[in-house]
Amino acid sequence: MARRRRDANYNGLKLIAVTLFIGLLVIWVLRWDHARRVKFAHYEAFGIDLPVLYSIHGIDVSRYQKEIRWNMVKAMNVEGVRIEFAFMKATEGEGLTDRYFKYNWRQAKKQKITRGAYHFFLPGQDPIKQAKHFISRVKLEKGDLPPVLDAEQAGVLPVNVYRAKIRQWLQMVEAHYKVKPIIYTSAEFYKKYMGPEFDEYPLWVAHYYERKSPRINRTWTFWQHNDRGNVNGINAFVDFNVFNGDSATFQQLLLK
Repeated sequence: MARRRRDANYNGLKLIAVTLFIGLLVIWVLRWDHARRVKFAHYEAFGIDLPVLYSIHGIDVSRYQKEIRWNMVKAMNVEGVRIEFAFMKATEGEGLTDRYFKYNWRQAKKQKITRGAYHFFLPGQDPIKQAKHFISRVKLEKGDLPPVLDAEQAGVLPVNVYRAKIRQWLQMVEAHYKVKPIIYTSAEFYKKYMGPEFDEYPLWVAHYYERKSPRINRTWTFWQHNDRGNVNGINAFVDFNVFNGDSATFQQLLLK
């Protein structure tokens, strides 16, 4: 009987220890999740919530925003938040040029807004011709952001073929501008069609309405977190982005 009591006491202590361990583990997981969660604050003038832990905010535009009054974009200051950079659609496929690119490119520079140009990649067209088209339309200068490949469609191409095609575009553009291009895509598309072999390139990741950081297991440089923002001087919704770093890191990214 004494042995049974000792066994019962031992099992009871063991159960208590396991329960305490599980409880502590749950608390740790909850604290880790809370620490990982990005804090957002609502900015009425922008019409959206912004992740407040990032200090450098920007937008991206194309012909859908039509003619932009860049002086009003530059002047907008909402509780210390300004539009500090803007990506602009330059080209698409082998021969299309965004009708507002030249205007946006020129006016953003005039207002001293850091500018970047992107190419919308069409998987069914020749990647070399697409790269040459982008190069012929975009003259990057000191202080500009690196060129961007907008890769969000694979069509019916097998993954290995698609990867080979975008690799051709990236390599040709890098050789021309002497800087590694940025890849723009969604978190899910990157996982499915790109993966670790493209981790050497800076990533501009699209993941809307996510209350944490983008769900992607690699370092990202820009995060497109919302597509319904408002900006003075633009009569349409605008995509909002943040840069993952401080002003010194941002300056290091720009063309020298």
